[in-house]
Amino acid sequence: MSERLELLNAFLKQNHWGDADRKLLAADASFRHYDRLTRNNETMVLMDAPPPMEDVRPFLTIAKKLEELGYSAPHVYAQDEENGFVLLEDLGDSTYTRLLKKGEDERKLYELATDLLIDMHKRDEAEVVPEGLPLYDDEALKKEVMLFPDWFMPAAFGKETDKDVVDDFLLLWEKLYPIANNVPKTLVLRDYHVDNLMRLDGRSGVKACGLLDFQDALDGTITYDIMSLMEDARRDINPQLLNDMRNRYIDGLGAKIGNTDDFMASWAVLAAQRHIKVLGIFVRLCVRDKKPRYLTHLPRLWRLLERALEHPALGKLKIWFDKNVPADYRRIPPCLLK
Repeated sequence: MSERLELLNAFLKQNHWGDADRKLLAADASFRHYDRLTRNNETMVLMDAPPPMEDVRPFLTIAKKLEELGYSAPHVYAQDEENGFVLLEDLGDSTYTRLLKKGEDERKLYELATDLLIDMHKRDEAEVVPEGLPLYDDEALKKEVMLFPDWFMPAAFGKETDKDVVDDFLLLWEKLYPIANNVPKTLVLRDYHVDNLMRLDGRSGVKACGLLDFQDALDGTITYDIMSLMEDARRDINPQLLNDMRNRYIDGLGAKIGNTDDFMASWAVLAAQRHIKVLGIFVRLCVRDKKPRYLTHLPRLWRLLERALEHPALGKLKIWFDKNVPADYRRIPPCLLK
């Protein structure tokens, strides 16, 4: 028996779940995975987040804050921060992804997720952001956009990206960060999309929207999560639904939204930033972590990025892409398909 398995069994025994059946529930792009524990008519979810690759403390901090605010994050029943084990409330299987595949009402699901963001973002930043939470600042955004020249471009072109090309790229982003940040601040969950949202039929109002996978949350802009929801790397969304939910969000926040043009510019910049980042991440998952299944989303990401680049605020970045990543390279790099 491995040392980690011994630690896991000891954790479960200590918290009175040592005799439960255990079955893999989900794994994601990180080193974390989740098991469902079943005992008689009771269930629990075990998060296994092995250090040093993973750290459960950010998850625990955000879960506590979301519960305090009245939202449906899984309740934490037990935790071992040092070894990376957490016992969580089992919210069931009704993720948005599964519900949409079954033909559930798409509009109602997106309305619920949008209304939760409205409810959260109406509150003062100080109320929703845990003390000491890192900022989603220029340095964090810069680190993320570098995933594109560091991972996507070498795979696409078969060589390291030229320093001059990278320097021009970063200089453009330095001028775009102020546009992204020219809106109010809030708690940004960062991976707010259908894989991490649930419908909880026994709860009402925004509590009916279950929240998962929020350990990367930061203190950032109000635009990020609503953009992440409606410009999803994993599924196509009707443009009319996107516009309707964006307008629902703007109307719901009222005066809190500030200048609508500033909001739309921030949306466009952060959409481009996210799609650029995810293009790099999905290639890295294939090359470094041997997880090629994410490559299927690259064509969609390119469509979303090209749409974002049409915003006037991104004109110079569009020119950079037209020069350095021509249309023939905006695809799954062929070397990754072998």
